[in-house]
Amino acid sequence: MTHFRLKVIVIGGGAAGFFAAVVCAEAHPHAQVMLLEAGRRPLSKVRISGGGRCNVTHACFDPAALVQFYPRGGRALRGAFSRFQPQDTVAWFAQRGVALKTEADGRMFPITDDSETIVQCLQQAAQQASVEVRTAAIVTRVARTQPTPGFEVHLKSGECLRCDRLLLATGSSPQGYQIAQQLGHTLEPPVPSLFTFTIADPMTELPLSDLAGIAVDPVQVRLTVPGCQPLQQTGAVLITHWGLSGPAILKLSAWGARLLHESHYQAALQINWLPRLKPDVVRQHLLDAKHQHPKRLIGTHCPFSLSRRLWHYLITRAGITANSRWADFSKAALHRLIIELTQGRYALQGKGIFKEEFVTCGGVRLSEVNFKTMESRCCPGLYFAGEILDIDGVTGGFNFQSAWTTGWLAGHAMGQADASVKPPAPASSDSIHWH
Repeated sequence: MTHFRLKVIVIGGGAAGFFAAVVCAEAHPHAQVMLLEAGRRPLSKVRISGGGRCNVTHACFDPAALVQFYPRGGRALRGAFSRFQPQDTVAWFAQRGVALKTEADGRMFPITDDSETIVQCLQQAAQQASVEVRTAAIVTRVARTQPTPGFEVHLKSGECLRCDRLLLATGSSPQGYQIAQQLGHTLEPPVPSLFTFTIADPMTELPLSDLAGIAVDPVQVRLTVPGCQPLQQTGAVLITHWGLSGPAILKLSAWGARLLHESHYQAALQINWLPRLKPDVVRQHLLDAKHQHPKRLIGTHCPFSLSRRLWHYLITRAGITANSRWADFSKAALHRLIIELTQGRYALQGKGIFKEEFVTCGGVRLSEVNFKTMESRCCPGLYFAGEILDIDGVTGGFNFQSAWTTGWLAGHAMGQADASVKPPAPASSDSIHWH
């Protein structure tokens, strides 16, 4: 007698799709799992993330605290993280011989500092669980089957695959969004998240771009889009050839993603280069420099732990020449310099990209998905995981964690047989065919 095997297809070979396929095959040996990846190599984003080291997750093990790092999707993930959170991610990889380490900022990487360690672990797990991984498999269309509930997955090659359960883990791919819409889902418009800021700098004598490569930590940055409440972040900032990057900027870009998109990336940025010091303390440091070192040049004597190039830039913005002496430091110059140091104003005139993450906010509307199982509320048998959902986290391993969590939930749920899945008619052979 033929034994019915549930057929599961996962579209998308990134972190979420690959993890879901492995979890499904391991938890439900009766399920026949196939993963379709449009590219020639799966897990491409895993390979390049974290500068090639792969920022697997973040050492935040309290679900209530963890959700605070998601500009969109935090509320929906609260229950999901109570079932599979960073601690579980660490344990999952440890069980397969991959140890993770925690860096000072909470980011977690494999102890090898090599993303290939994570890629190989996932690929070996897929092989051992008998997941069929097909690359260069471009999906052109998905259709529901009747009367037996299921799906037909049409490939560019002309092949048609049939399955009982379907997982879309296509990231920000337009094709994945299109399939979701065809199957009855609503999309929150996708817009970029996690990007760098292009700064309009009127300085010609010493432009900000001349300071490229300088990192300052911490810096407080405050973003104001006309008609909206200001957004604020504190952390490291990196000066680049085009403007500003670094964790504080990337977090601002994530929380302000929609506002900035609507304002065409035109906004005001206020920077406090000395957030640990109150303005009165900054004033006192400057007055101390004037009284204690009157003969020294302002350009060569900085009373703060700022790089000399940045100090030169800030005093120039304040209208102070570097070769003037502290003895000549006027009250007006004092006021202008305090403003530049603690609330300098910069004009945001566009966005760059953050190559390691390239995250998008927007995607499948979360109210249309059951976050206990990741199953569609609109189309039974359809599941979602990863960035195709309207979920995005700030930089630091949070986007991968939402991929592992949603993939784990979908993987466990997809393989469960229920009354709606009917075994096919008896065949003359015990072999199972996908088409």
